[in-house]
Amino acid sequence: MPHAPEPDEDDLDAIAPPQPVFHVEQALLGALLLDPHRLDDVSGIAADSFSTAAHAALYAAINTLPRPDPAEHAKNTKWLDRVLATSRKQARGLTASYLHGLVQVCPWPSHAPAYARMVEAEHARRRLQTAANRLVHTVHDVSLPHPVQTVLAEADTLTAVVDDIAARFPPRAGVLPRTAAPLPPASPDQTEAVEEEQMLLATATAHPAGIESVRWLFPDDLTLPLHGGLWQCLTALARRHEPVDPVTVLWEAQQRGLFDDGSDPGEVLRMLAEPAGSVEHWGERALQRSLLTTADRTGRRIEAYADDPANTPFQLVVGARRSLADIGAVRTRWHHAMGRVPLHRPRPAPTTWAGPHPSRAGPPTTTAARAIR
Repeated sequence: MPHAPEPDEDDLDAIAPPQPVFHVEQALLGALLLDPHRLDDVSGIAADSFSTAAHAALYAAINTLPRPDPAEHAKNTKWLDRVLATSRKQARGLTASYLHGLVQVCPWPSHAPAYARMVEAEHARRRLQTAANRLVHTVHDVSLPHPVQTVLAEADTLTAVVDDIAARFPPRAGVLPRTAAPLPPASPDQTEAVEEEQMLLATATAHPAGIESVRWLFPDDLTLPLHGGLWQCLTALARRHEPVDPVTVLWEAQQRGLFDDGSDPGEVLRMLAEPAGSVEHWGERALQRSLLTTADRTGRRIEAYADDPANTPFQLVVGARRSLADIGAVRTRWHHAMGRVPLHRPRPAPTTWAGPHPSRAGPPTTTAARAIR
């Protein structure tokens, strides 16, 4: 085989990533270069399954070019020359010496199917990383005109990736990822969320009949634990058909220990006395924020699973599906809030009320609500 040295000829070896899959890819490509007919035993991978552009170009060339006669291939390097010329169109840094090195590092060409399975597993992990990263990025994209719809579309894409990996690597029961859930990111400015939740609580206190229209809103959807606890107080009083006003809510909050953390009862009273807009509007705002937060948390958790190379595809599928179930639960409630599907799951007992359904009022903007306050 003609040898055309280039200045960066040794770069491929020098920059080899430390990940074991790089050496697995070398072994697989070496086996196919040595015996191209072993390509019949390789399945589940394509050129984009490889971790480097050079390896992807080599595999594409091997997979595209007509296979040589075994006897002729054993005598000369003509087919290898064609592989090199074809792959260099996509990866100019490839050299004849690198192809020879691939043949030398392959321990057992007959193990090509096992090497291919390893390459497929690592590619699955990278695909999951990419899809989870896109979900997190979308959650924080403030330029989106319809953030919920876009985020749910990305969640569907991530789910499709998980389903495809599951089809290739059926999960085993009880095999969970070993990676601990990542720490939450630095909290963003919650000023707007806190103000909107205060308006929700005050408006529900002033118009308790509106609580029935937001059965899909759960205490955990609210940003602050105190707000979630006050929402439980409101729904409990409404369920019991007891009087609802700032004082009765305050007393219920005391019975539930909401002031054990040092919260100021007087401040709560003042907050509950400033209603604005409609309960349903502020409830939708809180639920949207909860959905986006859940998507962010889910994406980061799946990223953490995929970032750990010790997790097998089986473990990644189990962990990712459990995480995606959190989005599915909030998504169902969001669709119910938008009037698309009925809410089949019953409300937990402390926060359920079967009162009349009020008409929906027009929602004010945050700025307008501040002016009202």
